Amino acid sequence: MGKNIAVFLDRDGTINEEVGYLDDLAKIKIIPTAFEAIRLINAIGMKTVVITNQAGVARGLFSEEFVNTTHEFLRDILSKENAFIDGFYYCPHHPTEGIGHYRQACDCRKPAAGMLLRAADDLNIDLSRSFIVGDRYNDMEAGRSVGAKCILVKTGFGQSLLQDDGPDRPTDKNRPDFIAADILEAVQWILKGVK
Repeated sequence: MGKNIAVFLDRDGTINEEVGYLDDLAKIKIIPTAFEAIRLINAIGMKTVVITNQAGVARGLFSEEFVNTTHEFLRDILSKENAFIDGFYYCPHHPTEGIGHYRQACDCRKPAAGMLLRAADDLNIDLSRSFIVGDRYNDMEAGRSVGAKCILVKTGFGQSLLQDDGPDRPTDKNRPDFIAADILEAVQWILKGVK
């Protein structure tokens, strides 16, 4: 049996609005086009996988249990609109700040590829034929490191990255293959290339 193709989605700023540290379920607001975008991924038979850095755990702002509760909450909201996530992966670490074992340089915090590699193993994914959609250059770098195509969305932090006076600049390691207004335009671009 052949390997699956996946669309890896960043969470905050890509699926739901960026609110800083998401430490209360009441703060969750799904970006309206996310429902249709995820339904389109589902319809073509690709895996839909969320990968998210959650350094708020390391900083003691919320627990891993809360991250899992948030993901179940998101899964429920999305599934009520017939939009389904195949897997949620998160990194609770931070390399320089944090409590106990959460303060560490790890292989899962984007731009490292650990979450992508774990998902590929769990869900039989061909990373070189897959895609990553996110609002930061670290999403792009993680995707590029495994040979995935990378789409930067202008929601979340994406728009500020593209300003002339933005704090970061793209490099060969983190340059997106496409820049999209939002998750729906990103998925539409993906589907043009795979049909």
